[in-house]
Amino acid sequence: MIYAVIDTNVIVSAYITKNPLAATSMVWAAVLDGRIKPVYSDEMIDEYTEVLHRKKFDIPEHLIKWAIDRVLMNGIHGERVPSQEHFPDPKDVVFYEVALSKDDAYLVTGNKKHFPRTPIVVTPAEMLEILESQ
Repeated sequence: MIYAVIDTNVIVSAYITKNPLAATSMVWAAVLDGRIKPVYSDEMIDEYTEVLHRKKFDIPEHLIKWAIDRVLMNGIHGERVPSQEHFPDPKDVVFYEVALSKDDAYLVTGNKKHFPRTPIVVTPAEMLEILESQ
């Protein structure tokens, strides 16, 4: 089983792209079909909810509810593990710290430059490679 924290930007991108073969779409599909078990916290769920509801993304309410329900039903709750790393955006810290809560978990993000350079932080394309190697 692959465990991963999914950054909000991956979910948003999966919903707004017109390309079903985009890496973000394929990673999100892997979460939805159970090939990736999401690791989440209450803070992350709050951010998912707030960001997915932004008018500029125009994501239908039923898809937002469905996405959140899938993460809650199929994922595991993770507690933050304090990190001494520096983050350009303090809102990103929770994603990294929750990823640290589960051994061998990844953090999938479209913004690797916002996180420490560690093997657990991967792009959607890199996560697809990890999935293929399993």
